[in-house]
Amino acid sequence: MTTLDVGLATLRSAASRVFELYDRIGQWLKGFMPKGLYGRSLLIIVTPMVILQSVVAFVFMERHWNTVTRRLSAAVTQDIAAVIDVYKSYPQDAERTTIRRMAQERLGLVVDFLPGTDLPPPGPKPFFSLLDQALSVQIRQQIGRPFWIDTVGRSSIVEIRIQLDDTVMRVFARRNAAYASNSHIFLLWMVGTSLVLLAVAILFLRNQIRPILTLADAAEAFGKGRDVPGFRPRGASEVRRAALAFVEMKRRVERTIEQRTTMLAGVSHDLRTLLTRFKLELALIDDSPEVDALRRDVDEMARMLEAYLAFARGDAGEQSAPTDMAAFLEDLKTDAERQGHRTSAAFHGQPLVTVRPAAFRRCLANLVSNAARFARSIAITGHRDHRWLTITVDDDGPGIPARMREEVFKPFLRLDDARNQDEGGTGLGLAIARDIARSHGGDILLGDSPLGGLRATVRVPV
Repeated sequence: MTTLDVGLATLRSAASRVFELYDRIGQWLKGFMPKGLYGRSLLIIVTPMVILQSVVAFVFMERHWNTVTRRLSAAVTQDIAAVIDVYKSYPQDAERTTIRRMAQERLGLVVDFLPGTDLPPPGPKPFFSLLDQALSVQIRQQIGRPFWIDTVGRSSIVEIRIQLDDTVMRVFARRNAAYASNSHIFLLWMVGTSLVLLAVAILFLRNQIRPILTLADAAEAFGKGRDVPGFRPRGASEVRRAALAFVEMKRRVERTIEQRTTMLAGVSHDLRTLLTRFKLELALIDDSPEVDALRRDVDEMARMLEAYLAFARGDAGEQSAPTDMAAFLEDLKTDAERQGHRTSAAFHGQPLVTVRPAAFRRCLANLVSNAARFARSIAITGHRDHRWLTITVDDDGPGIPARMREEVFKPFLRLDDARNQDEGGTGLGLAIARDIARSHGGDILLGDSPLGGLRATVRVPV
């Protein structure tokens, strides 16, 4: 392997580690990012605003506030240096009355001369004080004598003491003369305008996202087989386009269902007419074993016809309504007990759930009748929380092998050892039940029952 190959391998390894680190950081950041469109849109607006104002604030502090404070501190220090020069040049003013008067009237400084040459011990320094730093630097550069300053003792006054040859000169200066004290006005305006802009952005985004949420609710309700009253396209042009597409899709689906229902009604009428004529003709024929067999075949054909039509129709024309699930389960329990099965029923939670009553009853009845066909004991349990309605039907029958639990939901499928094989059955019971559950936005799953047989679980959103 050449040196070039080794270098390329090393480069690939480093690049791989960089990409892996990038992916890890991305996954870590995803945990903190908002999941909804409203939060993400707000973040897109707020993040540039915060970055921009942070840069502006930094530039202001660095270029304006610091510079102005240093210049003001330098000017105050120059005034103090001038007072010191006057003090040295005119020693004949023993009481220093003239110096104090000139400093106060001309320079705005309160000057006093203290006996002795000792300075107070250094006080606690503030963690961050631009004035303290700027004054200290200027006094060292322009005066060059031992000094003591207090920039935190009084809010509006700065005290400065300079050690002279035979005395200590104490100077009181206004804080705003040495310090750019109006920076808070800039910060207040910056924060205030940011809050106003943020409030406008929140209101605007809320109004823009509300039509999207309305569209999502309408699509979810339509998917559950519920009516969508009063829905109309609103919001931005893209949202209106999506809403119009949903409305048109809803109309096409409803028109298709209506056409299918009309066609099935006609087919049902024609076939029932034929079966009725068969029954009448059989009634006019004398009884015989062959006639009895034909009558049973006609009855079986009528039952199969009803099953086929019910599966094809899907009971989609029924309107959703609040339904008492606890009463439903009790009715199913009573029906199963009439057939001689030990049955228990229990429901937990708020029993009122919006479903299509007849269709949902047929879904549960198919599951219970499927269990009753192969088991002696049946347990029906319902539970409702803030999101889901879950109903389980357990039995102590032979069950269905795990590899066949999805196969039994196929229409017209009849497995030799499967639970849905019954005498004269059509193989549509479980298919119709799952179709009804999915039309409500849910599903049916099969599993092992604590009773030893099969567990059928219906789960639909509430």
